[in-house]
Amino acid sequence: MTTSWNETEQIEAHILGNADAGSALLFEAKMLLEPELHNKVLWQQRAYEVIQSYGRKQLKQEIEAVHQQLFTQQEHKSFSQKIWLFFTNQ
Repeated sequence: MTTSWNETEQIEAHILGNADAGSALLFEAKMLLEPELHNKVLWQQRAYEVIQSYGRKQLKQEIEAVHQQLFTQQEHKSFSQKIWLFFTNQ
């Protein structure tokens, strides 16, 4: 179950929808004829989903850390007060 670099690029183009219509049609036909290729596509798609999920989790953690700094530390008290006033004086 070795995957070539060309095959990986084709799988990625298929997943991301970057292939032209002819290439996309040819690739889909190839997947029907080669169950192993279809399996590789599914696994690469799953890998992208896991990576995206991890990235979102990391971003949320970074945003929360910034939030904690800006709204709990004494040195940022005037900033946090300005923000609270901005949202309460509408």
